[in-house]
Amino acid sequence: MAKRPENYRTRQGQCILDYIKSLGDGHVTVTQIVRHFEDTQEFISQTTVYRHLEKLAAGGMLRKYVLSGSACYQYAGGKADRREHFHLKCESCGALIHADCDFLDKIERHLLKRHNFQVNLLKTVFYGTCKKCLAGA
Repeated sequence: MAKRPENYRTRQGQCILDYIKSLGDGHVTVTQIVRHFEDTQEFISQTTVYRHLEKLAAGGMLRKYVLSGSACYQYAGGKADRREHFHLKCESCGALIHADCDFLDKIERHLLKRHNFQVNLLKTVFYGTCKKCLAGA
């Protein structure tokens, strides 16, 4: 059997990429992707989703974040202008929020300059409670 070229795209792979693109800057987990396709009556197995996500992340189309042992993905489009950023994770509802602000950028620069420590923004998360959950409490 002939081996498929690395850039070979299947219909399912394209559907997964299109769905993640539709989320804009949002993050999504494998479970959420599988559930989305179940809801749209198009079955894509969890194994297929994992396989395509890993290929897309390796190719620079997606960013992969590992938080508390589980991964989530964000569309990056292979563009270098997608800046890495800190994240906020709500411990009540699980929301993952981008924290792209000047103050945190200053902390990142301070840690590098004063402490010779480069923060890995793909793994840096602040845990707490989001505005929506605070309002409901």
